[in-house]
Amino acid sequence: MAPGARSPPRILAVTTLIVDIRLCVSELATNALLHGVPPGREFAVRLRATEDLVRLEVRDSGGGRPAIQHAEDECCSGRGLFLVDELAAGFGVDHHVVGKTVRLAFKRPAAP
Repeated sequence: MAPGARSPPRILAVTTLIVDIRLCVSELATNALLHGVPPGREFAVRLRATEDLVRLEVRDSGGGRPAIQHAEDECCSGRGLFLVDELAAGFGVDHHVVGKTVRLAFKRPAAP
């Protein structure tokens, strides 16, 4: 691409999608480490792409129940799942006998 040329809209959309997914992986993995993984256990991150979606799943063995919070302005934490929910096209939690899976879906930009 020539200097000063504008990026096609699809490239910008894909770049934005990648940035959003990276932020959400970071947030969900951090939550798994801080709140969902008892000492000595692990967590797993899974990304799957279909023609129209990218799915992110983070599974841990903890018993916590993730919930979107509405943190006060002066609070330093408590906004992560709210941001994740805003960035993703879909958000949910599947509870298992041991642990849970937090799942997100992102819409892929349409091909030109």
